[in-house]
Amino acid sequence: MKATGKINYVEFPASQIEQSKRFFSDTFGWVFIDYGPDYTAFSEAGIDGGFYRSDLVADANTGSALIVLYSHDLEATQRKVQECGGKIKKAIFAFPGGRRFHFTDPSGNEFAVWSDILADEPQAG
Repeated sequence: MKATGKINYVEFPASQIEQSKRFFSDTFGWVFIDYGPDYTAFSEAGIDGGFYRSDLVADANTGSALIVLYSHDLEATQRKVQECGGKIKKAIFAFPGGRRFHFTDPSGNEFAVWSDILADEPQAG
């Protein structure tokens, strides 16, 4: 249910909309609907959103918000990101409360994936 004052939708720039769609669909199972050649909306991502055609990039080092996804198997997710064309920006590292890695999508936007499962814990299915 939509609620006043709650985050409802997020948009990202994308110079490579088709490649970004393919990457997020293949890697994370996101579903896309195109609204013309310069915009695509996604769902099945935990929050709905979209990509708009732009040469800008979302980069946490320049002040953009960092979107962080969750994974039960961080190593497998990092491999999948790489297999599907993402580039690892920061390899898996520990922080208080878990571990994570950062990657860029085909348009150069930075994302992260985290897990609260430590490397030596059994992975849940």
